[in-house]
Amino acid sequence: MADLHVHPDRLEIHLTRAEKVLALKRDDLVIPRESIRSVAITEDPWIWIRGIRAPGAAVPLTLSVGTWKFHGGQDFLLIKGKQRAAVVIDLDGEDYSRVIVSTPHAAKLVEALRVDVGDIPAEGEIIE
Repeated sequence: MADLHVHPDRLEIHLTRAEKVLALKRDDLVIPRESIRSVAITEDPWIWIRGIRAPGAAVPLTLSVGTWKFHGGQDFLLIKGKQRAAVVIDLDGEDYSRVIVSTPHAAKLVEALRVDVGDIPAEGEIIE
């Protein structure tokens, strides 16, 4: 499972080696906080998927990892499992229009992203 690190100026999504292979991606995701337009928790991340997989890996309703392209841009998905909540992050001015990450700590991640920049320690907060 990917490690999520919330810093005062960015959100880092550190992918495991297997996730990088499945997503055909070499680097972790780094999202500047000023690019985050909205954050929401969903119990059914599968309804948020738009477009087609290119490149990435998918097993319907079980696993979606990688880039999904649609008419208006592209999204990055890291969805695992049928019963796991996910966080939907809409972005502005980045390579991806939306990032969807399934995590058992969805509420904690959303709360960490809502906090004022002054309340986050300089070394950041790790959401595992």
